[in-house]
Amino acid sequence: MTTALTPVLSKHWADPNGWTLDAYRGQGGYRGLAKALRMQPDDVIATIKDSGLRGRGGAGFPTGMKWGFIPQGPGPDGITKPHYLVVNADESEPGTCKDIPLMLASPHALVEGVIIASYAIRASHAFIYVRGEVVPVLRRLQAAVQQAYEAGMLGRDIKGSGYDLEIVVHAGAGAYICGEETALLDSLEGRRGQPRLRPPFPAVAGLYACPTVVNNVESIASVPSILANGVEWFRSFGTEKSPGFTLYSLSGHVRRPGQYEAPLGITLRELLTHAGGVRAGHELKFWTPGGSSTPLFTREHLDVALDYEGVAAAGSMLGTKALQIFDDTTCVVRAVLRWTEFYAHESCGKCTPCREGTYWLVQLLERIEQGRGTDSDLGKLLDIADTINGKSFCALGDGAASPIFSSLKYFRDEYAEHIRLGACPLDPARTTVWAEGVR
Repeated sequence: MTTALTPVLSKHWADPNGWTLDAYRGQGGYRGLAKALRMQPDDVIATIKDSGLRGRGGAGFPTGMKWGFIPQGPGPDGITKPHYLVVNADESEPGTCKDIPLMLASPHALVEGVIIASYAIRASHAFIYVRGEVVPVLRRLQAAVQQAYEAGMLGRDIKGSGYDLEIVVHAGAGAYICGEETALLDSLEGRRGQPRLRPPFPAVAGLYACPTVVNNVESIASVPSILANGVEWFRSFGTEKSPGFTLYSLSGHVRRPGQYEAPLGITLRELLTHAGGVRAGHELKFWTPGGSSTPLFTREHLDVALDYEGVAAAGSMLGTKALQIFDDTTCVVRAVLRWTEFYAHESCGKCTPCREGTYWLVQLLERIEQGRGTDSDLGKLLDIADTINGKSFCALGDGAASPIFSSLKYFRDEYAEHIRLGACPLDPARTTVWAEGVR
């Protein structure tokens, strides 16, 4: 039986002028904010905790618990520091494209969520950090923020509540590493985006060394509907430990790629039913459950529950729910090489294992893919990936190692065939030409 899709965040994406304040209000927008402003900040945090909302940016950490980590009152030095909310809209994980359309089609859902979250953690300033390349999204967000100011939703004494909030939409310079929360904070402060050593964690010393919450776009945009409709409504979707709905990004060799909003716990088999299945005449070979930085799955995992517990139990991570689908025409070695080239290019270079390791992974994968590899290269790949995994400042190193480990686990024979044949078994002519130096 196929699980029904549950359009909540994406329900009005196709509405004409759905991004405007008037349209959003007509859709029931800002009801959650009105309710939140009548509550105490701690009660808002408790509501989000009770809902079970988990971060939609990759790690799946409970959102309400994260808000609750912000220290209240004076610190040990007797000084009460300002609090900040930072929205991570630097979406750049290969295969992920959910936050961009959300901000483009329904920016006020994010703005409303920012106001509620800021009120809950007692922040008077919030920042939305967006990739600088997506100019239409930047303009749409800036327009929505301006509309909110003009309507009295932002600025001083919001709707007579006595609460003040300023929102800044900040354009990043386009670096994958700035999707990591501490690198994002450094970039926001005007420094080179590089991960910080932790502790201290952002909740204690984040932006400008002050208590800071960093949340993903989808996480914050999910907050208004929880406040407006209640905890029980939200928990009626999904599973006990992974409640709610989320956006799954299906791309690759499917008939109808796109965003599919469904309860957590749906399976890829069910999602493929909605997406029309794998392209005609071909079969599923492998796929990623949460973007290229998560260990890949095969056809054996079609019925794995796509929630945080189910995917982890099967040996991967739900991540950003970026489901990249690859059929039987795809060379695993070439796909892993392309991902690894991306990570080598995007490594910030701060730590040696990631900086040097990703470079050497690319060299080895290129040699194997071009038919010039040796049997010992497979052991070297695993050794280098192991040297990177868990030894870097941030998760980029782990993400680069994941496709290596998982592809060798499930498709070691295909790597061996490249070495045995001196060519790609799926396309010998192409690899032979490459091996002769014509690329």
